[in-house]
Amino acid sequence: MDTKKIIALLVVVCLVVGFFFFDLGTYLTLDYFNQQKAAIHNFYLESPWQTALIYFLIYVAVTGLSLPGAAVMTLAGGAIFGLWWGVLVVSFASTLGATIAFLVSRLLLRDWVQKRFGQNLKTINQGIEKDGPFYLFTLRLVPVFPFFVINLLMGLTPIRVLQFFFVSQLGMLPGTFVYVNAGTQLAQVDSVGGILSPGLLLSFALLGIFPLLAKRLVSFVKARQVLSRHQRPKQFDANMVVIGAGSGGLVASYIAAAVKAKVSLIEKHKMGGDCLNTGCVPSKALIRSAKINHYLKRAEEFGLHPVTAKANFPEVMRRIQGVIQQVEPHDSVERYTQLGVDCVQGEAKIVSPYCVEVNGRKIYTPNIVIATGARPFVPPIDGADQIGYLTSDTIWQLEKQPERLLVIGAGPIGCELAQSFSRLGSNVTLLDLAPKIMPREDEEVSAYMHDCLVDEGVEIRVSHKPVVFAQQQDQKYLDAEYQGEQIRIDFDEVIIAVGRKANTEGFGLQELGVELTPQGTVQVNEYLQTNYPNIYACGDVAGPYQFTHTASHQAWYAAVNALFGRFKKFKVDYSVIPWATFTDPEVARVGLNEQDANQQGVAYEVTRFEIEELDRAIADGENRGYVKVLTVPGKDRILGVTIVGYHASELIAEYILAMKQGIGLNKILGTIHIYPTLSEANKFAAGNWKRAHTPEKLLGFVKKFHALMRG
Repeated sequence: MDTKKIIALLVVVCLVVGFFFFDLGTYLTLDYFNQQKAAIHNFYLESPWQTALIYFLIYVAVTGLSLPGAAVMTLAGGAIFGLWWGVLVVSFASTLGATIAFLVSRLLLRDWVQKRFGQNLKTINQGIEKDGPFYLFTLRLVPVFPFFVINLLMGLTPIRVLQFFFVSQLGMLPGTFVYVNAGTQLAQVDSVGGILSPGLLLSFALLGIFPLLAKRLVSFVKARQVLSRHQRPKQFDANMVVIGAGSGGLVASYIAAAVKAKVSLIEKHKMGGDCLNTGCVPSKALIRSAKINHYLKRAEEFGLHPVTAKANFPEVMRRIQGVIQQVEPHDSVERYTQLGVDCVQGEAKIVSPYCVEVNGRKIYTPNIVIATGARPFVPPIDGADQIGYLTSDTIWQLEKQPERLLVIGAGPIGCELAQSFSRLGSNVTLLDLAPKIMPREDEEVSAYMHDCLVDEGVEIRVSHKPVVFAQQQDQKYLDAEYQGEQIRIDFDEVIIAVGRKANTEGFGLQELGVELTPQGTVQVNEYLQTNYPNIYACGDVAGPYQFTHTASHQAWYAAVNALFGRFKKFKVDYSVIPWATFTDPEVARVGLNEQDANQQGVAYEVTRFEIEELDRAIADGENRGYVKVLTVPGKDRILGVTIVGYHASELIAEYILAMKQGIGLNKILGTIHIYPTLSEANKFAAGNWKRAHTPEKLLGFVKKFHALMRG
């Protein structure tokens, strides 16, 4: 550190230490000001310019050193100088002090921070260089963070000093006005009755509603800024255009039609999207066929003669297509046309915030909902294109069952497919770079499912890095790296199932400047608006969850906010999001698990019920797994639930409802559950929690009471 920085640091440290050592903060409180109010007022009457100068210098020192007391100083400014002179003095003093703090931060910290974290701050720096003044104005106008934090953080960015000064003064001016006005009213309070004066009540009301008004103003300015480059048509062809007819798009269109809005739904491929055609529906049909084949192999467990079970793979695949065809009418063009939706087959192109083009036709609309979903992500593995890999989208085209199947990716999709193909008779290898399968689940869950899959014959290779695909004559293989060694894995077919990538390309988002997140999804706010306030996004393309049910959930908010947002907007609710992995046994989740709670520092208690003790599960020959409930320590409020077991995805519904409606384990325990059913597992888990929280002292008194009653 050079001499200039050392001197500056010593001066700042000495001043800050002196402030706290001499307890100067006691002079920056409302109590002290009220005690000295008369003396300060008299001094001001005798020496107005001297008073203003002293006040100005103190205010600059307080804000420049980021010391506590700026808010009290602002109120005092109104009390001493009145509204207009107070606003003038405080405005320049606060801006000058903020700029000094900004410069101190820049001098002492910016070079070090940028050198050490420059790569991580690259996006922020680019954003500041492009729209820094507007970001700063927004932060000043809507005080999400304390102003002293903004001063220090902005000093670390590339924003220019004069920009910082003038934008800060302008952005802080409305807030300064409100606070100084409150100070003028405080100066008039000389009794308890004065506290209830209309002027003071109005001032405090302004303090309360100012952030809300400022937030609305910022939203309005942002909207005008981003839409100003595009001419708004005088008439529209539709109230809303939805791009993508998957789960999110179908629900958004359905809602719009239900409230009698004119809506156009554009789909370039098949109605129903991934869920119907390549995702949820076909995968569950495959899982069912595989499970039946597995049951046949278990015939003797149920007192039946042994059965030689062998899959007829072409028939299995035909059944899957038949299931899709049975479900298809629910999502068909015919059905949605009858509901009042204008269904259009073709590739959409957003040419402006008010216009979508498809098949040469331009549809003008005040609202657009992007619901384009996601596609399988294929990492850059050498040789992948040459060996003909499969994904969760293309696997349904298989006509011949692979004798040796390699599945890369041990998340939900990979585990489901690995187990299903193994049960149908393929020799399956499940490989993942992570050190465990199902990495989002607790270590206990991952280990349990690892053992289940291995017991069924799946070969699991974790901590293996795919390096290169290759082929020698007719033999395909993967070279993978494991603990520094090269491992060869032979296969006939390979499925790559390492995740999904949002569909954001090819329909005008980049050209229009719709912002994306670092994860590649469309950036949306709590109302599912993009940076264009009339363009919304829902489902996999928006994240953060890539589930069919969350796409439907988001679609309601997107549609309602788009159509009725001028009257009332609704924040999307992610407080209770459930999901399941449909292996056997199933793994169902809602809320926190232990892994999440530990990462977030959330205190919790664990209550368990082992499904091996459940009568119905025993009768069905499915008595494996457990219910694990996380609760607030000492209370029955549910933080999260994990169920591993037969029909876990159905059992979890009771806990989803409980968490959503604020129902605790005591209420679940007090609810009658039919015997014998699997759902009793939920009641028994609640009973285990109750036993662990038995009021021992009370029971001691009750025991004595009963002894007394016996004589």
